[in-house]
Amino acid sequence: MPKDDLVYLQNMLEIALKAVNKTRDLTKTEYERDENLQLALAHLIQIIGEAARRVSERTTGKHPEIPWSNIIGMRHKVVHDYLELDEDIIWDVVTADLPKLIKQLVELIPREES
Repeated sequence: MPKDDLVYLQNMLEIALKAVNKTRDLTKTEYERDENLQLALAHLIQIIGEAARRVSERTTGKHPEIPWSNIIGMRHKVVHDYLELDEDIIWDVVTADLPKLIKQLVELIPREES
């Protein structure tokens, strides 16, 4: 795996963990009442998509189990369609999709040898 890809994959994992941790033990109603959290999660999703966009075709091609185009598409939605952002979709991405992505990234990223 190219060295740069590893940096982007690790960044995706770190940011996904941050986003999921921000919603841990929260209800959707609590999320809906917290504009700062909504903005933070949209920004974190944007970062994940940007990192995914920079992963090489070689690596993305070897790992079709990761929905690269959906991740990148969500980034584009946050950046370019921000007036049309649906907070329900952001909630679903963070609470349903990112935990799956975290598992996939943990399996994909080589562990450091001690």
